[in-house]
Amino acid sequence: MKKILSLLICTFIVLAIIGTGIAGADEFDIPAKSAILVDAATGQVLFEKDPHKTLPPASITKIMSLLLTFEAIDRGQASFDDMVLVSQNAEGMGGSQIYLSRKDKLPLSRMIEAVIIPSANDACVAIAEFIGGTEENFVRMMNQRAQELGMTDTHFINPTGLPADNHYTTAYDISLMARELIKYDKFREWAQVWHDTIQLYDREASITNTNSLIKYSGLKIDGVKTGHTDEAGYCLAASAEKDGFRLISVVLNTENMTQRDESSAELLEYGFRAFERKVVVKENEKDLPELDVKQGKTKTVAAYTGQSLQVVVLRGTAADLRRETFSLEKVAPISKGDKVGELVVYQGTKELGRVDLLASEDVAKANIFVRFFRWLWSAILKLVERFRH
Repeated sequence: MKKILSLLICTFIVLAIIGTGIAGADEFDIPAKSAILVDAATGQVLFEKDPHKTLPPASITKIMSLLLTFEAIDRGQASFDDMVLVSQNAEGMGGSQIYLSRKDKLPLSRMIEAVIIPSANDACVAIAEFIGGTEENFVRMMNQRAQELGMTDTHFINPTGLPADNHYTTAYDISLMARELIKYDKFREWAQVWHDTIQLYDREASITNTNSLIKYSGLKIDGVKTGHTDEAGYCLAASAEKDGFRLISVVLNTENMTQRDESSAELLEYGFRAFERKVVVKENEKDLPELDVKQGKTKTVAAYTGQSLQVVVLRGTAADLRRETFSLEKVAPISKGDKVGELVVYQGTKELGRVDLLASEDVAKANIFVRFFRWLWSAILKLVERFRH
């Protein structure tokens, strides 16, 4: 604990010297092959270190297995009270496990706890077979969901993360699936449990959380998943919330558990200290430039914002934010509420987010005579401009 606190104090001193501007963010570093820090609400990237490097994720793979399970429950296709059998395939899993046997039959809720807390491979495969019918079909579902989430640099071979050829992902892709999983209250509740027991057929299994960072008093860690193999090194996707501001860090391939935990804590502390959230667009804003309409009775239409937008910026840099509106130049007729443009928020040249602009009123299509004379007038103006040059 003292080592972690000392490292955090040193980090604070370094950041105080270099300042909290953009340069400071670039110079901040951690000893991992790949890492990322994102705002959980928006996915905005606050720190990255080779985030698209494909690496073996070890048990961080189980984030996707858990996500599919919680989504199946959400859809009513499964229930926490469903009883899950243990197949010979699940019983034979190596690596971290709670040593399930063919005699065991547990509620899905207890199987999920066994995956979240001690990262049990046998429980993970039992769930995969229960949700997907077979482990192979469940893996197909994992890869399909990964594509839906935009995880373009990910390919799963199994639901556990046990070493396998062509099984890989990236820090960025992990952040995408972690953002989805962390939305589930029950997951966050179980992810904070340090120790528990599970009653099996003929014995009581003692389970301890593999994420030792949840014991760190400096942050309220409520997820997400650890991973370790010789090939993957020590990995951790971590989540913490402070004053309604949730961050997700991903650290891949560190040399040991201490380095993994300290790097994750550094990232999260850095995020909470160096950044702030700003509401830059309010829902239903109407004081906006009118947007172009093609072939309408009127050439423009008033618009309003369809939703609000919050962005995360380095403290003291909010003055650099700017907003631009873009027309889609929709062709009439247009109905009130149709999307007619977008409002984009930038900091420098970097886009931080965008919201839809919706038509405030109906715009009927202009009759053929109006359209003809507009075309004629436009042609005349172009001709005059040509002769001027």
